[in-house]
Parts: sequence; structure tokens; C-alpha cells
Amino acid sequence: MYLKEIKQMELNWRYKSFEDLTAQEVYAILQLRSEVFVVEQNCVYQDIDGKDQKSFHLMGWEGGDLVAYCRLVKPGVSFVEASIGRVITSPKYRGNGFGIALIEKALAQIVETFGVGDIKIGAQLYLKKFYGSFGFVQTREMYLEDDIPHIEMLLAAKT
Repeated sequence: MYLKEIKQMELNWRYKSFEDLTAQEVYAILQLRSEVFVVEQNCVYQDIDGKDQKSFHLMGWEGGDLVAYCRLVKPGVSFVEASIGRVITSPKYRGNGFGIALIEKALAQIVETFGVGDIKIGAQLYLKKFYGSFGFVQTREMYLEDDIPHIEMLLAAKT
């Protein structure tokens, strides 16, 4: 597939609670998270952290490929506020705007699902500008999580 064709591709978006995920979807999610967060980033950490069951899962598919994924975490699980976590785009589909589409859909869905406005994230430091483009503002100094620089960022509810 040519890059031009990929840029014009519309993903098939699915949004599900943990209980509604199929075994194939769970496998694809864990496989992609392991591929990027463990292998690509060379980071040994406990990805399966007990939050998946308390979250909703937003997935962008192209055929049988999981292209983009994140989990929407209800308030009180990761932070007092609702949160978006495990944000990921498949390496073979990067550079095509799917990460932007993922965050746009996640922001709309998190407000609809949880009925809240404030959203807090723990972001890798190098993504500060990316999340800032959606209105997130840094709220904490840099800290190391699994030896990777992170910052907390907040998107305040529109009043």
C-alpha cells in the first residue's frame, strides 16, 4: 500500500468496555502494547496493571490490523480526574495522522462516557507539544516512570 493511500484511509473505530472486548481484540491490544511499550521502547514494565477492566477501549482498525488504540480510564482509577492512557499507534501506520484522530475521538468519548470535563494524563515528555496542541497543560515537573521521562498534563473542562 502506498503512503498516499494510507493517508486517505478511514479507520473502522470501535469503542468497548472491557467486558465487551472479544478475545481477538484483547490479544491485538496486548500484542500492540507489548510491541511498542516493551520491545520498541526497550522498557521492561508491568503493562497489565489491573486498570484495563475498569476502562473503556478505543480502537482504530484497518482490516485485521489494530492501527490506533487507547484506554479511557474513569475518574478515581489513575487520577481524581478521568484519564486517557496507553495511547499508541502501530509503527507501520505512523505519520498518517491516526494519532491525532485517536486523541480527538478519545476526548469526545471520555466526556460522553463519564460526563466530566477535566482530563489528566501522564505523558511521555517528548509528546508534550503533541498533547499541548489539544489544550493539555503541564501540571507537574518531569518525573521518571520506568526510566522514561514523563509529565502530568491537564485538559481543563470548558466552562
